[in-house]
Amino acid sequence: MAKKIRRTSQSATQSRPAAAGGSTGAGRARGGKRVSGQLITDFTVQLSTLSEAGIPVVKALTILEGQLKAGPFKAVVADLVEDVSAGTPLSEAMAKHDRIFDELYTSMVRAGEIGGVLDTILNRLATFREKAAEIRANVKGAMIYPTVIIVVAIAVMSAVIVFVIPRFEEIFTSFGVDLPRVTQILLDISSFTISYWYLGFGVPILAVIGHSVLMSKPGGYRFRMHKLSLKLPLLGSVVSNSLVAGFTRTFGTLIQAGVPHIDALEIVRDSTGNDVLRVAIDDVRRVVREGEGLARPMGATGLFDDLVVNMVDVGEETGELDRMLVKVADAYEKQVDRRIDAMLKLLEPILLVVIAGLVGFMVIALFMPLLEIMTQLGSM
Repeated sequence: MAKKIRRTSQSATQSRPAAAGGSTGAGRARGGKRVSGQLITDFTVQLSTLSEAGIPVVKALTILEGQLKAGPFKAVVADLVEDVSAGTPLSEAMAKHDRIFDELYTSMVRAGEIGGVLDTILNRLATFREKAAEIRANVKGAMIYPTVIIVVAIAVMSAVIVFVIPRFEEIFTSFGVDLPRVTQILLDISSFTISYWYLGFGVPILAVIGHSVLMSKPGGYRFRMHKLSLKLPLLGSVVSNSLVAGFTRTFGTLIQAGVPHIDALEIVRDSTGNDVLRVAIDDVRRVVREGEGLARPMGATGLFDDLVVNMVDVGEETGELDRMLVKVADAYEKQVDRRIDAMLKLLEPILLVVIAGLVGFMVIALFMPLLEIMTQLGSM
């Protein structure tokens, strides 16, 4: 059975490009139309439920296709119904839509078909996608508040610098007061921003666009950024734990599905978006292919701490590697949640202090000359 899975997995990998992201993300149907990750997850959950109820795959797909609203994903499911009705295995039919069902997804379905446990595999895949989607939603939700604060603060500061401060400069000039150094600095910042607005606003925008373009392509820049993200204060531990949790849950789910270790490592490598983890998985895969176990090469990468390595070692010795990996994933996902909460609790007061400092700087810089003007007026 393992050999059959290996041959099929390799052929599928060669026939289409590797997945760029995790299996829980959104995809695109033919024609470039976007399909949300949540819609794919809902489809997986419903297909799993119908399969567990003993409904044949073709009928289950037909039911789900009839429930979907008109759109690109409905067309994809209609294609699945047509292909599977003609005798094509579900995994092969899904592989034709590789932008919707990535390598991880189709490999698990293929393993379920070969082992005759498709309903069980679909259930595990649905659970996996729901858990991953929940984590991603928690992270996005947690970042909304600080993002809004930063955007609003930048907008207000920009408006003050461009529109308000020049009016104060006219007042100071008309009275001919000697400006304190802090006031002159603020006026210079305002003058520079107005005169060279294309630098003040354009350079940051171009930097963001350039960063996004470079990060979208494999290479030294993206690898260095991914490596740097693991070393950042506070955020580095969150990123590291998130990578470990994602790796162990994906790898454990594939092992549960009956996918051989070598093929599972290849699928996990292709489904991760972090280049540092990709290199580490390649190192582990190369050693495992030579006949060694997983624990030692995982420890040698430096990405996995002693707890993970020891759990993997115990799992290999007891034959319960999949269960150990899922336990590690559960533990690290909880750590990620706790650390994100702690980081946000620390980030909020830091943002408030920084914003208060900037506002205080502006107030002091503007009111010091105003006090001198009021003194002059009072002495007249």
